[in-house]
Amino acid sequence: MKRETEESKGLSRRKFIANAAALSAFFIVPRFVLGGKGYTAPSDMITLGYIGAGRQAINLQKSFLKTDEAKIIAACDVYKDKVESFVKQVNAFYAEKAGETTYEGCRSYANFMDLLDQKDIDAVVIATPDHWHAAMVVRAAKAGKDIYSEKPLSLTVKEGRAMVDAVNKHGRVFQTGSMQRSMPEFRQAVELIRNGYLGNLKSVKVSIGGPPVPYDLPEEPLPAGLDWNFWLGPNEYVAYNHQLNPVLGDPLWGRWRDFKGLGGGDMTDWGAHMFDIVQWALDMDRSGPVEIIPPNGKDVTALTYKYDNGITVTKEDFGKKHAIQFTGSDGQIEIQRGKLVTTPASLKDKVIGENEKRVYNSPNHYKDFLNAIRKRSQPVSDIETGHRSATVCNIGNIAYELNRPLRWNPKKEKFKNDEQANALLSRPMKKEWAV
Repeated sequence: MKRETEESKGLSRRKFIANAAALSAFFIVPRFVLGGKGYTAPSDMITLGYIGAGRQAINLQKSFLKTDEAKIIAACDVYKDKVESFVKQVNAFYAEKAGETTYEGCRSYANFMDLLDQKDIDAVVIATPDHWHAAMVVRAAKAGKDIYSEKPLSLTVKEGRAMVDAVNKHGRVFQTGSMQRSMPEFRQAVELIRNGYLGNLKSVKVSIGGPPVPYDLPEEPLPAGLDWNFWLGPNEYVAYNHQLNPVLGDPLWGRWRDFKGLGGGDMTDWGAHMFDIVQWALDMDRSGPVEIIPPNGKDVTALTYKYDNGITVTKEDFGKKHAIQFTGSDGQIEIQRGKLVTTPASLKDKVIGENEKRVYNSPNHYKDFLNAIRKRSQPVSDIETGHRSATVCNIGNIAYELNRPLRWNPKKEKFKNDEQANALLSRPMKKEWAV
């Protein structure tokens, strides 16, 4: 055999290095280029675990599956039928997508703490009744999970602040389910207002329902597979009624949100959406009102919020349901989901210039969350924003309950010289789930 010369050895090494470099260049080409536009490689998928598997969780399941940027690998619920149905739907989706008859990649859990222990879950989607939000968010943050949580963020102001502190302490990405911030009509309204197209803002009206009522539903037999004590979680016992947690297939939305201690009525349900947009338009995402006045049947006809910039916001029906009316010296805006009515009409399609005041542009609330996870950045409705919007609703409910004017310090998050009102900024929680 012919002996290899030093020169041939050098050529062989150079050839090997050149080939290796070319191969490496192939491997570092972005995966979306290799897989086509919009492709996300399995290794780039953000893995999600769902806490809560009811109707809203199903809506969020569909929303995240549509992104093709996340993979749902786990779900939990205290109601066995619901979590099994949720997991079945997810597995069926992936089976069909892969052209297979079966798929078993989504796991089910009965206890959300077991789900939080799973190291292969990047982020959780919390779609539970409001009385659970704080306990779950605080523990999810501690477990190192990024978090998408339904609105209203919290049932009380102090719970909301505990959630903010936990998310910040553990460096988590958090998106509140205030998806109206990712809808173009609301963004347009906010930018019109911030740029003064209505002139001096004279009044803001928010058309939503009222506060929660005491729980009064009759007790009914528990359905099989529902852990009622775990559903109550941080709360003291109330009797089961199907209207709180409808059985699978019942078209009824759970009415827990109507009752004090479980939810905050329409004030926090739709209020968390609509007051959120008001806060955004007024550039108050890190603040809030300074005075709250409940209706007194005399000179005050509607729940009234006063801001320190002189703007007054009232909760009153102006003829449109779940809507906001902004009235200024030069025009008016009425906004609902999918509908923006402006006076003058030309404002509706007004193009806001690049040099004007702009707000965060999120065309898709769910992709925005996933993108923020990858960038380790703040999404359009971060934890502080969600907390401040929920606070507006919660302190409004306190004003309703006490039936007298209250002065609020948004910086300290306390009522001024009012121990009785400040006592309502928190609520009793079972020690196991306290925050």
